[in-house]
Formats: sequence, structure tokens, C-alpha cells
Amino acid sequence: MLAERGWLTRAHHGLYSLVPLDAAVSGEWIDDPWLVVAKLYPTGYIGGWSACEHWGLTDQLFREIVVFTPDRGAPRHADAGVTPIRIKFVKPSKVFGTTTVWRRNVRVNVSDPSRTVVDLLDDPAIGGGIRQVADVTDTYLSGDNQNEELLIEYSDRLGNRAVFKRLGYLAEMSDPRSALLVEACRSRISTGVSLLDPSSPATGPIVTRWNLRINVDISR
Repeated sequence: MLAERGWLTRAHHGLYSLVPLDAAVSGEWIDDPWLVVAKLYPTGYIGGWSACEHWGLTDQLFREIVVFTPDRGAPRHADAGVTPIRIKFVKPSKVFGTTTVWRRNVRVNVSDPSRTVVDLLDDPAIGGGIRQVADVTDTYLSGDNQNEELLIEYSDRLGNRAVFKRLGYLAEMSDPRSALLVEACRSRISTGVSLLDPSSPATGPIVTRWNLRINVDISR
């Protein structure tokens, strides 16, 4: 009844948020979408492009919030007002490299900068595509949050060898000072050929040094 009258807005079945009196469109208003995420996905974390925005790794603005969760019983589709929530299910063992931030006295889990970059290299689509991921990686490697040892540690734990191929290739293009990072990646790549961007067609030249097919042009 309160939702129908505009006093509450529904985020999901059984979950509502109070609407302030000065809200322009009561049915679409959500005070802070991250609070909805914390309630619906307490064992998960905010990541992907949403974490990039939080850590200042990108100037791009995205309409959806990306959430990683190990809870298969969690809602597969949800919205925080006009903000859609994009879900990526992961194994419980893959939930690591996160930190807690406070939003209006509510604890919200978010991937730390290094884990954010590794997640994007694992699945460039949740970073807006490989071109955007290349920009984020460049910003990370040249910024205060840069931590090459942590990048390697997280990539090892994630267990996707293609991450090392993409990371090494991008690091080599981005920063000549990343020689140690590049060599660490080189020692961990697999023998098969991977795609620079898994969501794009498997065309383009193969860089044998990285066993990587460059199926998207990211040259600047």
C-alpha cells in the first residue's frame, strides 16, 4: 500500500526503500543503490566497472551495478530504482581480494583495486570491453594503487591463465617499467591461443610471445 502511494519504492520482493518527500519520481527513487546490493547479496561484492568508478580507475559512467556473488539462491535479476543490477555468479573460493566500505552506516563489500583489474582481465565484458579494460589497466599501473605482486597473487588464485596473457600484453604496451610484471606473466601463460577479448570474433593476428589473438584493435 505504501509503495502504491509513493512512500516506499520496491527494490525486490520484500525489500523496500523509503522515499524522501522531495523526490521527483517516487517510484524510481533509491537513496543509494549500493545499499540495495548489500541487502540482496551480503556474501558477494561490487566489482567490474562499478568498482572502477569507485576507485577512480575510469571516468566512464555505467548504468548498471556489477555484483559478484557465490550465492546461487540470490536473485538473478534485480533493480535499485532505475539502476539495474548485473549479476555474475562465482564459486565461493573465488571471493577474495575485497574490502569493506561504509555507505550510510552499512557495510558494503567491493573488490579492491588489484582484484578489480584481475576481474576485468578475466572477463573484459564486465569492464565495458577490452578497450576500456586497457585504459583501466594503464591507469592502475601508473597510479597510487599499483601493486604488481598483488596482481600476480590474485591472478594465480583465480586460476585463469588467459589473465596473464592479457595482463602481460597490456603491461608491455602500457609501461616499459613493468619488466618484472611482464616476466612474471610470461612464466605463467598456457600453450593454447586465447582471445584478447572473448566477446569478439576470433579474427586478427596472433602474438606468439603471448599466445594471444589480437581480435580487437586497442592501439592508441
